[in-house]
Amino acid sequence: MNNPGTILMGDSEAINASIAEMNNQPIDWDLSDKKVEPLRTKQTTIAQSATISGPGTFMGKATRTITFEPTHLEGWWLDRTDLPGSLPIRVGISNVWTTGQIVSNIVLRSGNPHNYVRMVEHIISLRMGLGIDNLLIKLDSGDPPLFEQGSLDVVEALQSCGKVEVDKPVNYMTVKEPVTVGGTYGDFVTLAPPENLDDPQLTIDCALRFSTAIGQQRIIFPHCEELTQMASVARTNTSLTKVLYCATFGRIFADVRNMGYNKKNVSIAGKKKYVNEPRLPHEGKALEAVWHRSVLDLLAAIALIPDGIFVGKITSYKAGHRLDCELMKQLYLNQSLVPLKDYKGA
Repeated sequence: MNNPGTILMGDSEAINASIAEMNNQPIDWDLSDKKVEPLRTKQTTIAQSATISGPGTFMGKATRTITFEPTHLEGWWLDRTDLPGSLPIRVGISNVWTTGQIVSNIVLRSGNPHNYVRMVEHIISLRMGLGIDNLLIKLDSGDPPLFEQGSLDVVEALQSCGKVEVDKPVNYMTVKEPVTVGGTYGDFVTLAPPENLDDPQLTIDCALRFSTAIGQQRIIFPHCEELTQMASVARTNTSLTKVLYCATFGRIFADVRNMGYNKKNVSIAGKKKYVNEPRLPHEGKALEAVWHRSVLDLLAAIALIPDGIFVGKITSYKAGHRLDCELMKQLYLNQSLVPLKDYKGA
């Protein structure tokens, strides 16, 4: 990547320096040539309901349940069944409340200040990869369940439901030109239009760089259901330092004290080696962190485009939830999105 396009936020010199740094980082797995299905034309919802349960993310001693149901509503919706009278929360950038303070995560809220759902990214990211356009997700609290297999339980539950077409066209969106937001840590995210208008797809070039055993990781791939399922086992990663903090000083905070994370459902990296076995190895190198970042975190923000599915190229370097959501906000503030059918190419 060389062209950041229009910089919507951040320092241009810092962004260009980070682009050069990313370009010099080796690619660990390049799936650019993987063949994927053409874009769908009709919207879908699921054919039947499914329910799954697990320990709470922020209240690990409590069992939390979510149910997936078909809906005639367009988009994905979160319905707190424990708050009768509250309207479902549409998955969209206008309903992002916060990206977390102590624990980084995307929190969606609508109307009543109690009507929120935390840590939604590992669920809503699947809107981008499973070919399900319209979905009602019922939750018995604002604290979704946590699974040892990452998001694979959610993927398998949704796949078990089957899909039915709806007599409405799928709305695809892209950007008029490349746009970039930059952060304060050498991080940036760039969105660009699709390169091939005869077969437009969503492609991702994602790189991260940690000072722990995770180190440098970079992958390039076209987004599809097969890779979504493969990557769904990738767990949230954390450092051994943060684990020790949570076990000591962090215990003064209720959210930290009661969190359901353990050595099975989170990847823990020390300075030179992992505390537990990392997943998704390729040619001898574990790529769990970058698959999690790209498929389950980054694409959760892209799923916040409520009125369509994004098509084009995403380039992400060292970014996180806060910058991702800032990008989504800037897209709307700057009216950068256009329907794919109206984009004629550069």
